[in-house]
Amino acid sequence: MAWQSSGASNTALIENLKRNGLIVSERVKKAMIRPPTEVHVPNYVRPLQVDRANYSPALPYEDSPQLIGHRATISAPHMHADACEKLLSFLVPGAKVLDIGSGSGYLTHVFAELIKPGGKVIGVDHLQPLVNLATTNMAKSEDGRDMLRSGAVQFVKADGRQGFDVSKPYDAIHVGAAASDHHQVLVAQLKAPGRLFMPVEEAGGQYIYVTDKKADGSLERQKLYGVRYVPLTSEASDDM
Repeated sequence: MAWQSSGASNTALIENLKRNGLIVSERVKKAMIRPPTEVHVPNYVRPLQVDRANYSPALPYEDSPQLIGHRATISAPHMHADACEKLLSFLVPGAKVLDIGSGSGYLTHVFAELIKPGGKVIGVDHLQPLVNLATTNMAKSEDGRDMLRSGAVQFVKADGRQGFDVSKPYDAIHVGAAASDHHQVLVAQLKAPGRLFMPVEEAGGQYIYVTDKKADGSLERQKLYGVRYVPLTSEASDDM
């Protein structure tokens, strides 16, 4: 059902994801639709605050990955939905989240909706043009501009394989590119308890892993399903 959820609008896409069981929680559904506060002006329709069209340059409501330039993609909506569902118990008001491989900034914005008020999301990408793109995309909506101004969302250029140590520890870490290993440095930046969602290259394929750091610091890792992501890399390796 993952590839049968496309819609003619952002709302239709999210409703189809919910109907097909790819979105389970109403919290995730509301965050991915996120209509603005109602205004009572006749015949005036305000744009959605979280609209995938602000972040995907082509076919934004197709349930498939789309190119965003610089050999990067915005993941398919069903993958964004599943990442939110898997991390949801840690995406609470006031939480701190690290979004590695933030790309166009879409999922960073959705995370920010899920953890407000008081939460903070840091989006990390290894290319400055993608950091600039995400910032520009978020500024297309009123909510996005407010989150950037307040610091609730911050985009930075860094090597995602090293996380972003300045603002650790994090309640949740999401990685949107395939890692070559489990990168223990990322696990070290999790709170206890905390959760990491990351695709990992393994045995000729890529698989989503969820790693839980328990309250006592012990780890529990679960292998979920096969995927295809662009590799988690650095600017230097892209230039090679």
